[in-house]
Amino acid sequence: MNERPVVVITGCAGLLGSHLVRYLIKDGYRVIGIDNLSGGYSDYLPKEQEEQYLTRRRGGAFEFWPLDLTDREAPRTLEHIYQVNEVEATFHFAAYAAEGLSPFIRNFNYTNNVIASANVINAVINDPHKDGTRRQAPSRPNLIFTSSMAVYGDQEAPFTEDMTPKPIDPYGVAKYAVEQDIKIAADQHGITYTIVRPHNIIGIYQNIWDKYRNVVGIFIKKVLDGEPMLIYGDGCQTRAFSDVKHFMRPFAKMIDTGGIDSDHTINLGADKTYTINELADTVQRVARKNGYKAEKQHVEGRHEVKHAHCDHSKAKTFFNFRDETDLEELVDEMFKWAMTQPKREQKTMNYEITKGIYDYWK
Repeated sequence: MNERPVVVITGCAGLLGSHLVRYLIKDGYRVIGIDNLSGGYSDYLPKEQEEQYLTRRRGGAFEFWPLDLTDREAPRTLEHIYQVNEVEATFHFAAYAAEGLSPFIRNFNYTNNVIASANVINAVINDPHKDGTRRQAPSRPNLIFTSSMAVYGDQEAPFTEDMTPKPIDPYGVAKYAVEQDIKIAADQHGITYTIVRPHNIIGIYQNIWDKYRNVVGIFIKKVLDGEPMLIYGDGCQTRAFSDVKHFMRPFAKMIDTGGIDSDHTINLGADKTYTINELADTVQRVARKNGYKAEKQHVEGRHEVKHAHCDHSKAKTFFNFRDETDLEELVDEMFKWAMTQPKREQKTMNYEITKGIYDYWK
């Protein structure tokens, strides 16, 4: 009999998921990973578990399901996973996070960020083991959901968890809708949950082939391709960039931690902010150290929050969270990793709305 406690991670081949898979395996968990590999890649998954995830052999430390959570068969597959496994907690990371692009792909945005989430929430509600012997503490979360700083919209930063969400784009709307649905599921069906609002997480295993999201990855890809880094507007927008490695211990602690407070919501991320101009300068210095020339080009500004970062007092109190990201050191690590990556096709979306689309996305 397998003694390892079991967790489910959706979006397991993405940035957060691929790192947490490794962390939890080392921490003694058996991980069931779910991903459709549209934004992450199979080679981001643990190599030492390759045979096990390809065969989905039960009893191994990692079991991989190549599942699209929006598919018609997804509810049935999820039901099977939860029936045959006594799941300690579910980390729902799977999403398509592209705030600026979301007004042009509304159907895709809501399908991938709301409908997919509804299927996961249903599976957690219907989990026949959720009230089983392992889950003695009723406050331990069945579901840990990564929402987004995008729910805060263009309010005054730093954002705090008690602010009323005011998203300014369909992506933020989708994330807030899922937050509300989880709270309804908790009230009506007794699931327990934690909502995490992370922001600007970066690190190796980031998808640098998606030209719509993750500005650090976009800049690095541009430099490697010999193209200028495109800075939207004046470049004075501010963001706080955080090393994904600092998120692992807090996420692992969430499995055994009871309700954070009555709101069950927590911000995670860095405190130090940088302008996009400062970020471009950092990438430029790193590129030169690695033998590349990096140019900058200012282009038309887009609809976005000007200053976006969060207060992390609650994370520091409940999880002793400390973000010690050295941006230039991390960008150098990412740049060196990106230099070793195979050629991949750059993702281009099918726009549902072309009116007002920016020239650099055409």
